[in-house]
Amino acid sequence: MKRYVRKILNTLLIAFAIVAFWRGIWGLMDLYLFPNYEILSYFVSILIGIVILYYTENLLEGLI
Repeated sequence: MKRYVRKILNTLLIAFAIVAFWRGIWGLMDLYLFPNYEILSYFVSILIGIVILYYTENLLEGLI
């Protein structure tokens, strides 16, 4: 039972760390990636994401 509780707590801690990391990334992007042009910032963010996914296609295929 103790081992089960520890696994749950570790999972929650990891989930919190992932959310905190991405919250920080989005916060920095809001501050530095075209802060006065919200729509442009969104489109550039989408473009950056697509480019990264395109260039890591082999990595993604390996995960499937």
